[in-house]
Amino acid sequence: MTAIVVGILPQDRIRERMLAVSRGEYKPKAAEPKIWFTSMRSLAEVLSDDNRALLKVIQGVKPQSISTLAEMTGRTPGNLSRTLKTMSNYGFVEMKRENRHVRPIAKFTEFRIVA
Repeated sequence: MTAIVVGILPQDRIRERMLAVSRGEYKPKAAEPKIWFTSMRSLAEVLSDDNRALLKVIQGVKPQSISTLAEMTGRTPGNLSRTLKTMSNYGFVEMKRENRHVRPIAKFTEFRIVA
């Protein structure tokens, strides 16, 4: 699995960059970050040691549901669900609805951080 490039910039700089891209004034290069955080603290909360370990468990075991993953990791389903939703919002996890279950799929387990 390839590493995703994650960047850290202040909110106003992220906004300026996005507007320049949408106006066609700037074309991002392939090696530039795809996901942005406003601070090291927010990055550290989402990509904590526990959450990175969780991504590796998802990648290795490929659980069929959040409840199965909760049993395997010892985390409560509610806490795990919130964590997965946050990680899904950033694009690190895909939440695939199948029948009556939601199956988490790790899209990335390696990260390159550009500050």
